[in-house]
Amino acid sequence: MKPILIGLLGALFFSFAFVFNRSMELAGGSWIWSSSLRYYFMLIILLFLVRGKKNVRPVLQHIKQAPAHWIIWSTVGFGTFYATLTYATIYAPGWLVAATFQLNIVAGSLLVPFINKRNKVIPVQSVLVSLIIILGVVIMQVEHANQVTPPELALTIIPLIVAAISYPLGNRKMMQVVNGELTTIERILGMTIASMPFWIVLSIYGLFSYGPPGISQIWQTFIVAVFSGVIATILYFYATELVQHDNYKLAGVESTVTMAVLFALIAELIFLNAPLPNSISFIGIALVISGIIVHSVISSLIDRKQEV
Repeated sequence: MKPILIGLLGALFFSFAFVFNRSMELAGGSWIWSSSLRYYFMLIILLFLVRGKKNVRPVLQHIKQAPAHWIIWSTVGFGTFYATLTYATIYAPGWLVAATFQLNIVAGSLLVPFINKRNKVIPVQSVLVSLIIILGVVIMQVEHANQVTPPELALTIIPLIVAAISYPLGNRKMMQVVNGELTTIERILGMTIASMPFWIVLSIYGLFSYGPPGISQIWQTFIVAVFSGVIATILYFYATELVQHDNYKLAGVESTVTMAVLFALIAELIFLNAPLPNSISFIGIALVISGIIVHSVISSLIDRKQEV
């Protein structure tokens, strides 16, 4: 149960990204700065945290040992993931973006044969349970989908499919590259450093296309960097590392990210005056919660079985 609880706490902090990204979009801020500034701030914060423990040198040495792997999978896990996630807020509210992103649950399980070196068996039971959550996600999107045009719907879903695949793929590949030789926070620092080429190129494009970011957007991305980028990522990565060799438990931990949907919805209702979803959407919310509970129960039963 411990990894599940840590994952839920991470989901709470992770929801800050969805809410603030939507807030910045409504205020006229570019998605490019909403995404890239977060990682610039993360780099500064993480360097400060890790430097206090004198662990920056091991991170840099590890990157030098396999620079190509670090750059590729960090760009996928951080760059491709967050850029597409932020882009989707142009066309949908934060809670809907969070809901669609839950496709990463099924993606994480289906990627097992292509990622794992030893255990390549797809956790079918976890996939089936995840389908309950996905059904809830689909139901929650119905209300909004009826209010937008097909192109806007496509420009929400397609980028989020990319984000949903990129996040578990980059995360798990980097766990293999690190192979337990770095702590969670050191791995996040390394991935942030290795993804910098992507963010620099994107920022140059943003500077010429949209101009520099405003003061308000800079402050909001700083908040996202602290709560969602640093705190949530550390919690989530730590939870996945606790169960990285168990496909069923790993799928359970990854499913806790769905709670960000509820957290984001509540925050948008309170702070962004978003319209209250209809009763159908609340049925979807109930299904998401049910899926989380089932995953927790399965994880707990597996723990007991292993102890015996």
